Amino acid sequence: MHPETFEFATAGRIIFGCGKVKELPELLKPFGKKVLLVTGAHPERHEKLKRLIEEAGLGVEFQSVREEPTVERVNEIAEYIQRRQCDVVVGIGGGSVLDAGKAAAALANNPGELMDYLEGVGKGKALPCSSLPYIAVSTTAGTGSEVTKNAVIGVPEASVKVSFRSAYLLPKIALVDPELTLDSPPDVAVNCAFDALSHLLEAYLSLKATPMTDAVCREGLSRLGGGVLMAYWMKPEHLASRVHVSLASLLGGLALANGGLGAVHGFAGVLGGMIGVPHGAICASLLAPVLRMNYSVARENPTKESQRLLGRISEVSLMLSRNVGARPEDAIEIIEKLARSQNVAGLGKLGLKKEQFPTVVEKASKASSMKGNPFVLSAEKLTQILEEAF
Repeated sequence: MHPETFEFATAGRIIFGCGKVKELPELLKPFGKKVLLVTGAHPERHEKLKRLIEEAGLGVEFQSVREEPTVERVNEIAEYIQRRQCDVVVGIGGGSVLDAGKAAAALANNPGELMDYLEGVGKGKALPCSSLPYIAVSTTAGTGSEVTKNAVIGVPEASVKVSFRSAYLLPKIALVDPELTLDSPPDVAVNCAFDALSHLLEAYLSLKATPMTDAVCREGLSRLGGGVLMAYWMKPEHLASRVHVSLASLLGGLALANGGLGAVHGFAGVLGGMIGVPHGAICASLLAPVLRMNYSVARENPTKESQRLLGRISEVSLMLSRNVGARPEDAIEIIEKLARSQNVAGLGKLGLKKEQFPTVVEKASKASSMKGNPFVLSAEKLTQILEEAF
């Protein structure tokens, strides 16, 4: 249900378009003279960008994130920023890189270590000071991290991933250049696109949805309909689909940051820490089973809330199929067809064991994302979702 009042927070400035990454050197100048580039495992891919920044009269240094960020790695990067007296941080990469850069830039300008600020496993303190200026440049289409105020951090010793969350983490600038996704490996493109789809769908069905998030979800879901995802996966050189999916990813980030999510992400946060596979792969295996469960509950319980959900699922079917005669069930079938076309692995193949189901259900039921799910799902129903996704 729409609340009477709401907030909508995002990056200070959003820049979208093919070729826009070339503007980065000029965008950096107001923030200082020394730039830290946080990259993925292959910083050499960004040598051309490094030269452009240096030609603009700025100093550039690198730190890389080879896997999903951990508490230890974020602390290391923050210490490096302080030691080298960097003025501005740029994260260029997928969601893991953007989250690492975002977290390190914030921590570098605040006292203490990361565990002081983490939810659940840490002290959960509020950040007292703003972040160092941070610019997020996404090279994948899926996470939406460039416009969110949280960073997902792994805590290996506790086998969990948790959120480092603060309004101070919002980037000064989010730069989305669809051309940067052209080199995405096929598995990354598939996983990230399912992540974007799950963000938009869950935020649209969320109990925390607002008129603002509804607007961006409708636009984002429409961008993914009519075969766009298949073109994106099967024809990497097809720039038009790159633009559509990149924009849908950006809109998904805006939506999740302001409208909440649901059971897919309630499970995904727990499973990511337990089985150590890409977040998007987990979302891909869960999206249809969760949607089917919510649809089933809505049909069994003819309440006002159920009617709202059924209407929204019908709208999702229309947007994804671009067929005015679409049924609510079509949304589930479309997602399943997409998953089959890309040989999406079930949770069993991803490493989950059935004896772990009770632990997953217990932890997931307490996850913050579950609060946005259209219905409170019992342990039995959550277990049924895992069984179907297995």
